[in-house]
Amino acid sequence: MAITEEAAPPGHASEDGPPGDGSRTPPGQEGWHLSSPLALTLLLLLVVVFQGPVRGALSKPVMQSWMTVFVAVVVQALPFLVLGVLLSAAIAVFVPPSFFARALPGRPALAVPVAGLAGAVLPGCECASVPVAGALVRRGVTPAAAIAFLLSAPAINPIVLTATAVAFPRNPEMVLARFAGSLLVACGMGWLWQRLGRTDWLRLPAHAHHEGETRAEAFWDSVRHDTVHAGGFLVLGAMAAATLKAVAPAEWLRTAAANPVIAILALSILAVLLSICSEADAFVAASLTQFSLTAKLAFLIVGPMIDLKLFAMQAGTFGRGFALRFAPATFAAAIAGAVLTGAVLL
Repeated sequence: MAITEEAAPPGHASEDGPPGDGSRTPPGQEGWHLSSPLALTLLLLLVVVFQGPVRGALSKPVMQSWMTVFVAVVVQALPFLVLGVLLSAAIAVFVPPSFFARALPGRPALAVPVAGLAGAVLPGCECASVPVAGALVRRGVTPAAAIAFLLSAPAINPIVLTATAVAFPRNPEMVLARFAGSLLVACGMGWLWQRLGRTDWLRLPAHAHHEGETRAEAFWDSVRHDTVHAGGFLVLGAMAAATLKAVAPAEWLRTAAANPVIAILALSILAVLLSICSEADAFVAASLTQFSLTAKLAFLIVGPMIDLKLFAMQAGTFGRGFALRFAPATFAAAIAGAVLTGAVLL
């Protein structure tokens, strides 16, 4: 069915041309735009066309092992991811940022632990915590407290802790260790910023998140955005975990896992590279059975605080100067917190 357009009046901006010329993009020259539905359709067509080789590849033992781990991680983590996305979207949209400014103590030294503990009762993934932290600072909350909330909310909220308990049914101490270690690092980074941070390192966005939308529109936009991004990173994380289990030589994993220092560093770097949503990372960590609980704890503490997508979001929200200083300091503090907490509780 053809769709007609009315020509723009002279002196007015047309949809595809500069003001005043009334021009439009000629038919057939709009160009291709690769969208998610189109990409999925093309992928399904390729699978149908090459179903013979695909079926043969999937029948191999290594691929069956890969699929088993991949499906197990995704199926276990998906309910927690969806619930976390819904709750974080509701908080970001329906809870006014001014509420946090009124609820926090006036003294920054006291506001930091209170903001850190607020993450335990306010579920939110790391994708949601960055714009919320920016809104807090923009509305008068001290940056030290906003940083504590930024780091703690994705790591110690009820959804994440419940998912951790489900992923480690034989190690309930992992829940307490994740809570204590993440809160320790969040408060430590908040106090460090209070003492050493400078205002010229921090750049805030000029407008509020979801500006110009109704609450319902902002809620569903947030749900769609976080589901696509978090779900994509979950799939990538599950694929990486399955590949490590099925393809990586067992001797390599045993060698890395046998050395405590290498094991902790390896899983910490892996957490940064995989960028898995915090509602799902516990299931990926639990699948890495060769590694110690302390190394897995480092994976769980580092990931929600600093990874590739968080670095990009923090640089976009607070400025590159902030991110370049904040990321390595947080990475080192998260590893130290994991080692300290693991030595005491695990």
